[in-house]
This record gives sequence, structure tokens and C-alpha cells, in this order.
Amino acid sequence: MGSVEGGHTSADPRRGNATLPKDEYAMRTRHLLLASAAGMLALGAALPASAETSGDTAATLEVTGGSLGITVPVDAGSLGTRANTVLGGTISGPLGEVQVSDARSAAAGSGWVASAISSAFTPPSGPAIAASAVSYVAGTIAKVGTATYTANNPAALTAVSPVVTATGITGDNSATWNPTISVAVPGGMAAGVYSATVTHSVV
Repeated sequence: MGSVEGGHTSADPRRGNATLPKDEYAMRTRHLLLASAAGMLALGAALPASAETSGDTAATLEVTGGSLGITVPVDAGSLGTRANTVLGGTISGPLGEVQVSDARSAAAGSGWVASAISSAFTPPSGPAIAASAVSYVAGTIAKVGTATYTANNPAALTAVSPVVTATGITGDNSATWNPTISVAVPGGMAAGVYSATVTHSVV
């Protein structure tokens, strides 16, 4: 190739073994460096300046209105045993735990009434013992929440009769008791197992 001023030439990597004058080679090198720097700046501008170290996520849940309900034992079992006598006598025993739960968020001054009714105590054969002979005593009432609870203790369960009353309620509440059922057994009743059903309700 022809010579250049000062006799200095430089190889141009884009042209294989060809050589360029020193000044032209330097100029092209500067252009390449400037283009590379501009590309790096553009890449840097596309990336976030910094990563977040925390973040918020919204979530919801729903609470629906509660209700008034009552739970009772499925089977009280035997209330007791006594021998037949001419004058008769009383058999008494616990019925099992009864609970009223009131999750209505009731307004101040609200209330509810739990009631009970009994069928006759009937043997496999022969006369039954009427529900008029069946009495109910609520006993101790375990209380939760703000309310005044009264045991009504009906002397007969021939009709739906109040057994526990709640008054002056504010908000949610519950009451739990284990009533005693007493059955006045007349004299002269036939030997055998007598069965009845006691039904509770609450309003």
C-alpha cells in the first residue's frame, strides 16, 4: 500500500490486513467508543433506577349476620327407677345440656324465650303417664354476654311452656343449663320402661 505522512499506518480490524493512516484510524476508534458509550447509556435508561423493598396488596373478607338457635341432647337416657307403690311417687333426673346461642348482634333491650313441651311417658303396653305429670327445673344457668336470664320452671309440660327467658340483651349472648325433669308416677302403674320426648324451641 502507499505510504502516509510520517510513515505511520495502522491496521483497520474491519478491513482485514489493510492499513489506514494513523489519524483516520484514531478518528474511527473514537467514533466506535462514542457509539458504545451511547448504547450503554440507552440501556441504563431502560432499567429501573432501584427495586422496591415492600408492597401492599388489598384483601377483603365478609361477616354475615348471625342467628338465634338452640341445641339439645339427643338422648337423655334413664331419668331414674323406682318400685311401684299404692300411693305412687316421683322419678327425677337430668335431661342433659341445653344451650341457646344468640349471634344476632341484638339491639339493647332485646330478648328471647326458650320453651319446652313433653309427650306422655308411654310403656310398651298399658296406660301412659300424662305430660301433665312432667315438670321442668332449669337449674343453674351459665351465661355469656349481657342479658338477664330467668328460669321459668314450668310445673307441667302439656303445652309449649317457657323454661328460660332472656331479657335486656345487648349484642351476642348465650345461656347453657342442664334441666331436671321430674315425673310424678301414679300408684298402680305397670312395670316396664316408659319413654317420652321433650321438645325445646326458642324464639
